Amino acid sequence: MSFYGGNRSTGGLAASKVMNAEKDLANDIVIQNPAEDSISDIAFSPQQDFLFSVSSWDKKVRVWDVNGGAPQCRAEYQHQGPVLTTRWSEDGTKIASGGCDNAVSLFDVATGQSQQVGAHDGAVKSVRFVRCGPANTECLVTGSWDKTVKYWDMRQPQPVSTLTMPERVYCMDSSQKLLVVGTAERHIAIVDLNNPGAIFKTAMSPLKWQTRSLACYVEGNGFAVVSVEGRCAIQYVDEQEQRKSGFSFKCHRVQQPATGPAGGRSTTESLVYPVNDIVFHPVYGTFATAGSDGTFHFWDKNQRHRLKGFPSLQASIPVCNFNRNGSVFAYALSYDWHQGYMGNRPDYPNVIRLHPTTDEEVKEKKK
Repeated sequence: MSFYGGNRSTGGLAASKVMNAEKDLANDIVIQNPAEDSISDIAFSPQQDFLFSVSSWDKKVRVWDVNGGAPQCRAEYQHQGPVLTTRWSEDGTKIASGGCDNAVSLFDVATGQSQQVGAHDGAVKSVRFVRCGPANTECLVTGSWDKTVKYWDMRQPQPVSTLTMPERVYCMDSSQKLLVVGTAERHIAIVDLNNPGAIFKTAMSPLKWQTRSLACYVEGNGFAVVSVEGRCAIQYVDEQEQRKSGFSFKCHRVQQPATGPAGGRSTTESLVYPVNDIVFHPVYGTFATAGSDGTFHFWDKNQRHRLKGFPSLQASIPVCNFNRNGSVFAYALSYDWHQGYMGNRPDYPNVIRLHPTTDEEVKEKKK
């Protein structure tokens, strides 16, 4: 039994709920073929509701605009290898990206020009624009498989500061003055951006298997981490708050009849899927998870409750994100390689869907 009342993905939703959830997805805007290979990241402009960038394993970053409902590719630029991450500057004028060419690129939305502004010794897995120090200076922070996190002011080729991580960086997120980095071997590094040149605290993920993604709370006092084992952990920086409010729960699991010798008692088994991504609603502080089971769910950590679950779309969801006010939830249907090359096939979907959210789906329900 799941902490959240038996979340069993599609298998755990009553038939009527599945029908209702499918009806709720009928108004999704679908962008067919937004990239030529698997989609690695989606990031919305902080200044416009329907403008977002998409990074892909096809070595490109594309800027999509769906204002008016008809998707248009406004711009694109290229890396020398698969692109793994993309984010926008606060003023919406620049797009940062990084990937397997070890390069950190910056794209100027107005001029359409891109330039390399930094480099690592390994693939760049995550980028974020953050505010550092007492002066709140905006800078770009990048996490890499070379086991470092680097800060850039984008006007000089050398990083302002470099932090050595315990292992390869797999994911990273920030909110307020909190920066959290998840690495290989389940390490987590917490940085106070008032003192960005030092690691504030290191910890081990409370989850037993490989970290897939993490996201910081809007309030900047904690983060949630998800893993390949179909679990999510709610964490707080303050140890007393963690003891009071921290917990973990199962999700993205499907119950099915167990395969066993005929004639015995009918039993069920749980298929466990990786939770690929987690993002927080920018206004309500609730959150969404997306997984390799092809489903996404909206949750409320404060009430420890699932707000809404959706049926499987029969393709992995590698990445998702909310727009600036949480009125749109974007998610990609794209192969995530969790089954290796054997799981890929020529007709595998590669689309992005934009789901218009309702308060009923994403707003915290008071007790």
